[in-house]
This record gives sequence, structure tokens and C-alpha cells, in this order.
Amino acid sequence: MSETALPPATILVVEDDPAIAMGLKKNLGFEGYGVLTAPDAERGWELVERKRPDLVILDVGLPRMSGFELCKLVRAKCPGTGIIILSARGQEVDRIMGLDLGADDYLSKPFSVRELLARVQAVLRRRGETRQASARHRVGEADIDVASRRVRLKGKEVPLSSLEFDLLLYLVRNPDRVLGRDEILNRVWGHDYFGTPRTVDNVITKLRQKLEADPERPALFQTVRGVGYRFLDAPGKKPRG
Repeated sequence: MSETALPPATILVVEDDPAIAMGLKKNLGFEGYGVLTAPDAERGWELVERKRPDLVILDVGLPRMSGFELCKLVRAKCPGTGIIILSARGQEVDRIMGLDLGADDYLSKPFSVRELLARVQAVLRRRGETRQASARHRVGEADIDVASRRVRLKGKEVPLSSLEFDLLLYLVRNPDRVLGRDEILNRVWGHDYFGTPRTVDNVITKLRQKLEADPERPALFQTVRGVGYRFLDAPGKKPRG
């Protein structure tokens, strides 16, 4: 397996409930991950800056600084770090807020440890696939550096979540192909992702807003009605077929 060439992933758990934090540390450690823990967002951010973990699992209801605030900070400063949010609040608005702030996934408490481990594996797998690559791509006026997982548009860095970058890279590597939503979900999110095709639409919308000259008239990320999307690697290019 390709991931054996990579060092064990480091996961930071930011959770103020000692019992939950200890349980996650034991279960993740048993799976072979290196695990760091922090009881609050401030300590969590210190560890993110010093240790640069591959993935952060964070609770929303943290004292002083909330998990949402930490999520936003990590995504802005460490675009390549995966983020999974845990919350006792399972309302749709909270899930949407977490994903909009850059989280890769969102789990409501109480949760199954097996389900959490599956989602951890999915996020790290996507990250590992691109971490081993070193290619650069040019998309319209944007430059994509796969190794650093950074995107620059007209010389200015564009902040993308890990999931947005993974989807962008998958599209870039499959130009001019009609890609169904289910195919995209399986290849980018993973077969063990518990979501709907609507998730793809939401992330495509964010990529259009960040990379299209006119998001209302997309030239790069084109909708194929009833099927999914086609990516054109240059504005104005006519699709084949």
C-alpha cells in the first residue's frame, strides 16, 4: 500500500471532556496514529503551530474560544491540515457552518468510534494521495502546487479547505471528462463516506466562487445536467463530444 511510505499520521484531539479525550487517544493510538490532546482551543492552536498535525479532531463546545473559531484559524493558517468537527449539536445549521469554515467532516455526539475511525481514514487517505505528489498545474489564471497543497490566483494565495483542494485536484487530473456526482463522491470522499451527492454541488460552488472569473457563468467547472460536472482546463475551451 502506498501509505506505508509515509510516516504515521499525527492527530490532534481538542476536547475539554477528559473521558472523551482519553477514549479517542486510546482508540486512535491503537490504530497506529500519533495522538496529541488539548483541553481547549488556545492550547490546541499552540500544538497546531508547533507540531503541524496531519488531522485535527475538535469539539465545538470548547471554553473561551469555540471549536468553530479554531477551525477557521487552522484552515486559514494550515490549509493542508485535515479537520473533523465533533459536536453535541446536530442541527443542520451547525453542520453547514462547520463545513463552510473549512472542516472536512462533521460528527454529532454521541458517535460510533468505528464511524469516526472510518472518517479519519478517509480524510487522511485523500491527504496522503496528494502529499506524495510533487506536480504543479495551471488552471486558467491559477497555479496549483500539489506538494504544498497551495493555490495561487494571479499571484495571490487562495485559501482552500482540504476537501476543496482534493476535489480540485481530482477534476484537474480528469479534464474534459463528464464526472457523475456518485463517482466524484467515491473517488474524493471515499466509499465509506456517509453523505449525499448534494455535498459535491456545495463544494463545486465554493470552487467557482474562489477560482472562476465569473462564478455565475462558470468557464472551468461546468454543470452537466442530470449527471454531474465537466472540468475544462482552460477558459473558453470547447468540450469534446
